[in-house]
Amino acid sequence: MRGLIKEGMAKQSVRVNIFNQSYSLLTEGDPSETMELAQQVDDLMRSIASRGHSGDAVRVAVLASLHLADQLRDAERRLQAYEDRSTRISTLLEEALEQ
Repeated sequence: MRGLIKEGMAKQSVRVNIFNQSYSLLTEGDPSETMELAQQVDDLMRSIASRGHSGDAVRVAVLASLHLADQLRDAERRLQAYEDRSTRISTLLEEALEQ
């Protein structure tokens, strides 16, 4: 998660609620970003629970984690494809300039 505490960075405490549990988190930067992420996780967990999956918080959290991991993997693949394309375009431009 962006916003994890790094040595030397200013720490700010943020209180969030996720799936009926309150958490006090330390974050750097804008606390509203952490609150927004927590709200997205809460929304996802509530959506999963409402689809008839067990209301067990651990099960819902695992399913939400798998969903987010899948989204992250997809985003990483797309980013890699953009980076590859950018490298190819840069190489073509360099070759064109050398001619």
